[in-house]
Amino acid sequence: MESMEVDETAAQLYVRTPEDVKAIVKHAKLDERQLTQLTQALYFPSADVDSDNLRLLELDGHMLGQIRDGQTLYFKGGQHEKLVLCTDERTYDVKGAEISNSLLLVPDLKFAAATSTSPLKSPRTGNANASLERSLNDSAEDELEVPRTLEQRPVLKVFHEYFECREIKPRFRKLGELLQLTRYSGPENEFCVEQKMLFTFAQLLDTVQCSRGQFMEGLNNYRAMELDGRMRVMEYEYEYRIISMMLGLIGENSWALDEVEREETISALKGIAPEEVVAGLFDIYTTPSERCPEKFEYQEELVARIVAQNILQPGLRFRNDEFMRTWQEALPEGMSCDLKYLRGLGICDKEGAQPCIRSLAEELLPTNINDRMRALFKTKQRWTMEEMEPYIECFTTPNLSVSTLLAKHARSLTDGGVRYFVSKH
Repeated sequence: MESMEVDETAAQLYVRTPEDVKAIVKHAKLDERQLTQLTQALYFPSADVDSDNLRLLELDGHMLGQIRDGQTLYFKGGQHEKLVLCTDERTYDVKGAEISNSLLLVPDLKFAAATSTSPLKSPRTGNANASLERSLNDSAEDELEVPRTLEQRPVLKVFHEYFECREIKPRFRKLGELLQLTRYSGPENEFCVEQKMLFTFAQLLDTVQCSRGQFMEGLNNYRAMELDGRMRVMEYEYEYRIISMMLGLIGENSWALDEVEREETISALKGIAPEEVVAGLFDIYTTPSERCPEKFEYQEELVARIVAQNILQPGLRFRNDEFMRTWQEALPEGMSCDLKYLRGLGICDKEGAQPCIRSLAEELLPTNINDRMRALFKTKQRWTMEEMEPYIECFTTPNLSVSTLLAKHARSLTDGGVRYFVSKH
């Protein structure tokens, strides 16, 4: 009991009184009548105050709006990954940054008008009654006592650093790598798949460093589907075989390109491929027909890309005209091939005596920008910006464009009125 009394007495020694405030104001040579009547005394946290779980985070307008709307922000990052912060729509890189001046976190601190109790004064407008203020300054009123209220304000934490957030592109690479571990190649090969490496939608969403909206975009880019409650991608050869049979039904049934029947397509491949797989691929490769309700049409770009990928085997080169002819003949009647469909899949190399087209898959390139640039320039010495864009746009941010990246990691030259980029070294 005695020790408690001693502690309380010691604590009281550090509590400001109204007389202390008046003395400080006097020493500071301030006119107390020019101050509001409420004084707030700040006290630094004692050793027994646990505030290590508090961090200072910088928010932009989007993140602040998400919080005000009741949405949740998520931190994501594995043991060897950089930390990111995700909303439902965007992804931010998070880095620690020092603060030049310490920032104090003080709960219930009052500002501006909340510190004034006098009808004569307002922190915003100054004196509300000029004549009364003049009377306060008159010598007859010099000894007027200004009533003062004192409130104690404990400092919860002192911040010397904060988390700085910068919007970045979603990091899809991990999603692709995880899905590639369990590629689906038919029910007869499922015994080869490591069951513990199969992931649900929720498990992948928690693991991959991107927002939910961007995650859905990533699943679409990798053409992933849900099979038996797990997210899967198809083995390329298996996917191409099933898609080829699905496309073959167009000619067999004399369908127009925008009159494809979903249920009939699934039914026709029963016994050849699992219904869940055919239905999943159908939903990925088609869109509802604008002309015929309840019917569908295949997306030309997706079909053209998987056909081109089948032709562009690694290590093979094709003359431009030869490749375009082979590509066009492999497509269903009514669909057209276009070099723009090779974006991130293959390149047109004009450096040799005979221009050619060859495979160059973006997803197989290094994930480090310096290593990727070296790999690109090793593949081809000169690139236009349009050619290089699909291979480095994953490194861009809202404040870092493709042209800025090229200015930093390559040098440019002009030949025949065309601007090219070459290696810096």
